[in-house]
Amino acid sequence: MQFVSYFAVYFIVWWMTLFAVLPFGLRTQAEANEVVPGSVESAPARFRGGRVVLMTTIVSALIYGGWYILSVRFGYGIDSLPQLYPDFE
Repeated sequence: MQFVSYFAVYFIVWWMTLFAVLPFGLRTQAEANEVVPGSVESAPARFRGGRVVLMTTIVSALIYGGWYILSVRFGYGIDSLPQLYPDFE
């Protein structure tokens, strides 16, 4: 696979991981008792974008590393998954 393909797969993994990591450590304004007028109570009290990006990068690197080892080094792919539907031939 080319470098651009590896980067594309990593970017997709990173983007999906972002939405999984986003709520980690989130403290809402209602929990902090600091509701800003004009905002909803479920808004973050203090958004830490750098922390979210760092956690996303670490978690997605682990997921991508596992995928890379399984697919490139051991040769597992989509065809290696068990067949979940009956063969009607």
